[in-house]
Amino acid sequence: MDWAQLWEIAVAPDNVPITALLFLVPFFAWFGLRQARANDRLIEQLEANPEMAKNHHRKVQPWKPGWVREVQVWPYLLRIEFLAVLIVTAILMIWSITLNAPLEEPSNPTLTMNPAKAPWYFLGLQEMLVYFDPWMAGVVLPSLIIVGLMAIPYIDANPLGAGYYTFKQRKWAILTFCFGFIGLWVAMVIIGTFIRGPGWMWFWPGTTWDHDRLEFMVNRDLPDIFGITGFLGKGIFGAIVVLLYMTAAGFGFHKLFNLNEFNRKIYKRMNIFQYVTMQLFLILMLSLPVKMMLRLLFRIKYVWITPWFNI
Repeated sequence: MDWAQLWEIAVAPDNVPITALLFLVPFFAWFGLRQARANDRLIEQLEANPEMAKNHHRKVQPWKPGWVREVQVWPYLLRIEFLAVLIVTAILMIWSITLNAPLEEPSNPTLTMNPAKAPWYFLGLQEMLVYFDPWMAGVVLPSLIIVGLMAIPYIDANPLGAGYYTFKQRKWAILTFCFGFIGLWVAMVIIGTFIRGPGWMWFWPGTTWDHDRLEFMVNRDLPDIFGITGFLGKGIFGAIVVLLYMTAAGFGFHKLFNLNEFNRKIYKRMNIFQYVTMQLFLILMLSLPVKMMLRLLFRIKYVWITPWFNI
């Protein structure tokens, strides 16, 4: 177990943002959910006792004697923002002084880095290239990620939860974003940084990155396992498998969406276009961990093979 090498990777100048990501993302997620939970408890109290909503109990931190009843932008908000600017500037200055820029010698076409990794903000895309066709991983899926994040407020037609932290009233939007951003995107960045070693092979944390290691594993397409060799047969078989997956996943999401009364209210407010769009994005989002398991556990490269794209 080579933990010293893991530490060397974690403190490398170009990996410092990812190491900080391991602590900052969970902290701010917990901090926001803590405030959301406090607001949810207050909402439950106000629903149980409507008389409380007529006085100062409408806020998580009620007004106390000596407090200013109206908080102005100046000096309260701007003072905090100015202090935040000073602190962030100081951190960046210390960072730039203590850590050298990750610059290397001029590129040499006869000598390729191993592992050759993209910048940390592109490592998620590089990891997706392992599981999907380059056209799908480099163009289609990233575009759908951006469009899907922008579409969440329009798909979730819930009028509650605007302007304040809440989890109970925005479960669908929060869980969808956390699963897509933290559960998939951040996880792939971490995998590409700490687990993918020479030859883009899988090295568990603590194991030595052996440049002489060879993996004698053959990746197969799903139709090959069933003895389908014809190009037309592979295309038809893959289309059927993908259609069955989308049907099963859509049915599962439909059942999941009707587990409680609150989710059913959101579902009833959706029109057919919002519902179909929601199902499409959820199914595509789920396809990433499904494809990862097929590749890592069963060595299946592609499921659907066509002349234009492979899935």
